[in-house]
Amino acid sequence: MCGIAGGWWSQSTQADSSLPKALHAMRRRGPDDNGHVLYPMGAAAVGLGHTRLSIIDLSAAGHQPMHSADGRWAIVFNGEIYNYRELRDELRILGHQFVSDSDTEVLLAAWAQWGAAVLPRLTGMFAFALLDKVRGQLTCARDAFGIKPFFYTATESGFFFASEISALMELLPGKPMLDWQRAYDYLVHGDYDSGPRTFFEGVSHLLPGHLLVVDLNRGQVAESERWWVPSIVERHDLSFSDAAEMVREQFLQNIRLHLRSDVPLGAALSGGIDSSAVVCAMRHVQPGLPIKTFSYIARGNAISEEVWVDRVNQFVGAQSHKVVVSGEELASDLDDMIAVQGEPFGSTSIYAQYRVFRMAQEQGVTVTLDGQGADEMLAGYNGYPGQRIRSLLEKGRLSEALHFLNQWAKWPGRGYVAGAKHLVAATAQGKLHDMLRRLGGMHDLPAWINAEPLEARGVICRYPYQRPDINEVGRRVSAELLLSLTRRGLPALLRHGDRNSMRFSVESRVPFLTLDLVELLLSLPETYLISRAGETKSVFRAAMRGIVPDDILDRRDKIGFVTPEQDWLLPMADTVRLWLSEDLQIPFLNQAEVLREFALIIAGKKAFSWQVWRWINFCRWYSRFVA
Repeated sequence: MCGIAGGWWSQSTQADSSLPKALHAMRRRGPDDNGHVLYPMGAAAVGLGHTRLSIIDLSAAGHQPMHSADGRWAIVFNGEIYNYRELRDELRILGHQFVSDSDTEVLLAAWAQWGAAVLPRLTGMFAFALLDKVRGQLTCARDAFGIKPFFYTATESGFFFASEISALMELLPGKPMLDWQRAYDYLVHGDYDSGPRTFFEGVSHLLPGHLLVVDLNRGQVAESERWWVPSIVERHDLSFSDAAEMVREQFLQNIRLHLRSDVPLGAALSGGIDSSAVVCAMRHVQPGLPIKTFSYIARGNAISEEVWVDRVNQFVGAQSHKVVVSGEELASDLDDMIAVQGEPFGSTSIYAQYRVFRMAQEQGVTVTLDGQGADEMLAGYNGYPGQRIRSLLEKGRLSEALHFLNQWAKWPGRGYVAGAKHLVAATAQGKLHDMLRRLGGMHDLPAWINAEPLEARGVICRYPYQRPDINEVGRRVSAELLLSLTRRGLPALLRHGDRNSMRFSVESRVPFLTLDLVELLLSLPETYLISRAGETKSVFRAAMRGIVPDDILDRRDKIGFVTPEQDWLLPMADTVRLWLSEDLQIPFLNQAEVLREFALIIAGKKAFSWQVWRWINFCRWYSRFVA
């Protein structure tokens, strides 16, 4: 786990001082080593820089930039390739020789052997830039789910990339302006990290499962290409029990691979099914492994998962570490957390995660395993009822659809009205969708938004609704899961985890997120994911019988990182009012109206919502990074 930075400079002298500054800006991502090299390309130059957090092969042999033996290739790589040993054995048969136990060396040899065709074969998380000196190309690639970050921009003076925006800023000739469209989408609709745009104009994400090639001879940056083309075609050759067995074996294999490390390991444990399965599987595949778990425990009005955390720790014999957080601590750490995230984010639940990784560092743990991604693979959360009912109706199964709705509605926190709303939301489009949002009290232009400047700038002032890329009749749940995995939902969650863990030089691994497991789950009948009785993650619960205690697998609730946001923020009202009063001089943001609405919330005349956090987060971030 590391940080990478670099690019192509049209004038080589411009790279001399900026690249070391970029590496320094993300030194926490790689406190163990760093290096950078400039490669002359006529009057231009390519620069590759790397900061290293040593996880596999702690020796100097893992130093980057790393070069192939023939001198043709150079790479900087952020992430881990968990199946590097298997790939290395295959490459040795093909004649490759290795001088280290580094997964970076394996990745470099694999690219030299297979090129981009190796990407679907990699089990791991990665973002890398690879220089081909013979062809004069710089290839940038990101893993299928975007577990590791990759920011880039192209200007008249060159093409630049980095693992963090703060590092990228050091490479740019000037400071980017605010991206108004992204700011509007976040402030009004809570949308972020759902596409290539960032909060900085001209700075982009390389999308998950994409690669990008820079032609260094011509100074041209090609359009990014999708290297992972997923499928949701349903397979019909597996019974439910056969599918559960396949899921079980693949998940356990994922855990085995994700336990490969030359430094101490631990686990983030929320108490839910997903993180509990990770911890219990760790014990199952390595009975003698010392396990440390790290858990956020809610207090006050929030619902606590502590009883389930204790249940798992007792079951596997883990050493438990718990974090309890106060509003005063949030206020103290707020600016650091905002700086760490680099861009605005959704809620204060991110602070709970921030503190979990801080505790892991304090306990000497460098690698943690996490249950992130399971909900988006297994129809978790509320079970995607609207999409499931739509699938059944499209197949002409009206009675089965009604039965499913009746069963789904009996679970805690659901009900028939909620099911009907989910169905409408899953089918409504265009003006109908917009009208239904307005009826629900969600407006495209609230009073604290000045519409005229946005319209003059060409900002689209409506909900940034995304439809699945694949439109397959009767597979609406699977299509929605694929969208959640790659565009809407999971990318934001992975961003939170990457930045929070790297703040404390901890590598966060997500063993659910491998192509083998995801492609298997996306191919299963939808009723295997959410059962006829409305049970979410049905096939996974069956797969984990005998590994995870039954009382955990039979849970019917979903809590996760729930934080008492209102209890934390409202006592800070005077401080928050000062933050919101700072004149940001943003034409489209009516701060006087923001303050008026905040006063109504404080007085109890208007309901508290996540909107309060969005105001706080955006204003504090903007004043520090943009103004």
